[in-house]
Amino acid sequence: MSRVLAMGVQVLFHGCLDDFLPPDGRGQPATQRTSRRTSLKDLVESFGVPHTEVAALTLNDAPAAFETLIEPLESDHYLIRAWPAGLSGGLPGGHALQPPRPRPARFVLDVHLGRLARYLRLLGFDVCWRNDFEDEEIADTSSAQRRILLTRDRRLLYRRQIVHGYFVRATDPSQQIEEICQRFELHDEIDAFKRCARCNGLLMKVDKASVAHRLKARTLDYYDDFYRCNKCRHVYWQGSHFARMSDWVEALKQTAIEG
Repeated sequence: MSRVLAMGVQVLFHGCLDDFLPPDGRGQPATQRTSRRTSLKDLVESFGVPHTEVAALTLNDAPAAFETLIEPLESDHYLIRAWPAGLSGGLPGGHALQPPRPRPARFVLDVHLGRLARYLRLLGFDVCWRNDFEDEEIADTSSAQRRILLTRDRRLLYRRQIVHGYFVRATDPSQQIEEICQRFELHDEIDAFKRCARCNGLLMKVDKASVAHRLKARTLDYYDDFYRCNKCRHVYWQGSHFARMSDWVEALKQTAIEG
C-alpha cells in the first residue's frame, strides 16, 4: 500500500510491514505533510513502522539507507519503498540494511514477555529477561551484547542503537513462540532442556546423592538422573511432563520448518 507526503514524497510498504498501519488505512493512500529535511528512518517510523522491521529501502529505485535524507522541496517526486525481512523472492538487488542476525540466536525481552522468555529458554536459547527491566537498559543490552530485542512496544524499537529487533504480533505465549521460531528460522538451533527456564543458567548433570536432601522421597524412588542450574541451583529431572514437553519441542521444530 502507499502513503503520500506533501511535496510529492510517496512511501510504499511491502509485505507484513502493513501490519503496523491502521486497519482502516490499509490499501489506500494517505497524506502526511512535512516541510523539513527528513531521514528515511524518521519517515518510515512516522507511520508507526519500526526501523528494525525494515530489511531494505530504495529511493527512486536505488538502494538507500536509514540515514538517507530527502528534501521535499527540492524534487518533484520521491518514491520510497520499504521491504520486510523474510520475503520469498529476496530483497531488491540483494541490498540489506541490517547485518545478519546473531548465530546462535540470543535474545533480550521486555517485561511483558515473561512466558515467552521461559519458552525460549526451554528450547535452549540464551534469553535475558527481568520483570523490572527499564526500556533504556533493554535497548542498551540489545546493542552491547548483540541480542535480538523482542517486544510488544513498537516505540522501544525506534531507538537508534537497536540493530536487531522484532515486534511480536501474537498476544498468546504459545502462539508467540511459534511466531518467533518461524520468523528467525530457529529450528536448526533448538537445543532443548539445557537451560534453566527460571534464570537462564546452564543445567549440569549432578549425582543423585548430592541433591537427595532437596527432593521428596517419591521423586528419589522413581528417578535417577538429575540436573542443577549453575546459577540459581534449582534442581530438574525428567518427570511425567518430560514426554509432553519433548513432543511440544518436536512440533515446534516441524512448524518452523513448514512455516
